Amino acid sequence: MRAVDRRAFLPPSQRRWAGQDRPLDIGHGQTSSQPSTVAAMLRLLEVTPGARVLDVGSGSGWTTALLAHLVGPDGEVLGLERHADLAGWGAANVAAAGVPWAKVERARPGVLGRPDGGYDRILVSAAAERLPRPLVDQLRPGGRMVVPVRHAMTLVVRDLAGDGFRTSEHGTYSFVPLVEDPPG
Repeated sequence: MRAVDRRAFLPPSQRRWAGQDRPLDIGHGQTSSQPSTVAAMLRLLEVTPGARVLDVGSGSGWTTALLAHLVGPDGEVLGLERHADLAGWGAANVAAAGVPWAKVERARPGVLGRPDGGYDRILVSAAAERLPRPLVDQLRPGGRMVVPVRHAMTLVVRDLAGDGFRTSEHGTYSFVPLVEDPPG
């Protein structure tokens, strides 16, 4: 958490509170999650160097940059954000962080995640109403996903054969809702 300064990923009006352990507004009804929540999610995710990671709901790009620090230059991180303005700002923030193996893009309307790629780890920074199966399906064998489901922090671990998974809950948290845009 010390390796990536949250302040650089906040709007100027919020930077004075960057060191506080609370969510901060980043516009469009979205927040930069409180640091203790992000730390808990990253611990559950168990990111390894060289991993391929998907960051759903990347917002300002702070979690994308944190993940990039964890995977290192042999890894790859793709942050997805559904708000065009936030996606552009998050992409610029990640580029300024000096981690070229990470990027933020706008999420494709009607598509959850990136079904064309398999991921070792998936971090979801928005609360789903139910386990998002399209994201589970994007996990590689042995992969892990952390996603708030009805505000219960849920860890999903895909088995090594890739045909099953198990879930466990790890406390309750408040997040903005995960919006699954209808196709089209």
